[in-house]
Amino acid sequence: MVDEKGIRRLRGRIKWFDPVKGFGFVVADEGGPDILLHANVLRNFGQSSIADNAGVEVSVQHTARGIQATEVHLVEPPVDIAGNPLDDLDGDRAISDADVPLQPARVKWFDKGKGYGFANVFGSNEDIFVHVEVLRRSGFADLQPGEAIGIKVVDGKRGRMASSVTAWDWATRD
Repeated sequence: MVDEKGIRRLRGRIKWFDPVKGFGFVVADEGGPDILLHANVLRNFGQSSIADNAGVEVSVQHTARGIQATEVHLVEPPVDIAGNPLDDLDGDRAISDADVPLQPARVKWFDKGKGYGFANVFGSNEDIFVHVEVLRRSGFADLQPGEAIGIKVVDGKRGRMASSVTAWDWATRD
């Protein structure tokens, strides 16, 4: 359904997104031309990056330059991720994110090339390990220092680690 401003909501997948260039593209599930996703639209959702092949629900509008996303409503992890690739989890137990509380945190640093970084839960100086695969499973491609996030923290073989990450703006929605 298209509203009076010509905006409609649809679902799709991220074709690619480059935070350095400041944009990327969404491929709609219904087909059609690529949809421009500007970094500012993604930032308004509370994320600075998004993983390739992540599912999204966006509002789009036809412009003179083509179809552009005007708002991000939902980000889902990429569909090509199977199981839990992390060896650092404590023992062989399966982690159910439903049993782990979401906590507010700030990114201390993250190096995509190294594949990991650290965050601090608000009110604590303890470093929480964040692995790039956890980010990818959560729909992110990268994190920026100082970025506010929501994390679920579990005990790993080498200490506390994030089992999932969300944009803090998204985490605070009802």
